[in-house]
Amino acid sequence: MDEAEPLVGHWRRRFDASASAGVPAHVTVLVPFLDIDRMDPGVMDVLTVLIGEHSPFTVRFDKCQRFPGVLSLAPTPDQPFRALTETVAARWPEAPPYGGQYAEIIPHLTVAHGRQTHVFDDVEEHLTAQLPVTAEVAAVSLFVSDGDRWHRRAEFPLLG
Repeated sequence: MDEAEPLVGHWRRRFDASASAGVPAHVTVLVPFLDIDRMDPGVMDVLTVLIGEHSPFTVRFDKCQRFPGVLSLAPTPDQPFRALTETVAARWPEAPPYGGQYAEIIPHLTVAHGRQTHVFDDVEEHLTAQLPVTAEVAAVSLFVSDGDRWHRRAEFPLLG
């Protein structure tokens, strides 16, 4: 979500450890995914086909939302993200979204987590004054961790 980075980058660097580990502003499709040693050319080919069946779309972030310990931006529409998650998770049921912790997967762009309510209140006030942000979603990036940092390993275009 390059378009969201100018709005959320400052806050993410302060309040989201994944930002300093190399993860750009994003809406997660599936985490955790497969171990890096399983991501062979066959997996990449399957991801290319599965993700390629989805159409590019425009998303708008016009409000904040909260989960316990998380402040995020809510995407509208969220259904294309849900569909991508369902597609990839159906192919690899051994890698359920968020390790199967949640009954419902709610697409979101994390801005901050693990903070006190008053911190979220301040961040949300600043974000809300600058919303909306619109982004074009034309691809899904696969990021892998080397233990310290995350790196973009591949990008899969939405071609449907």
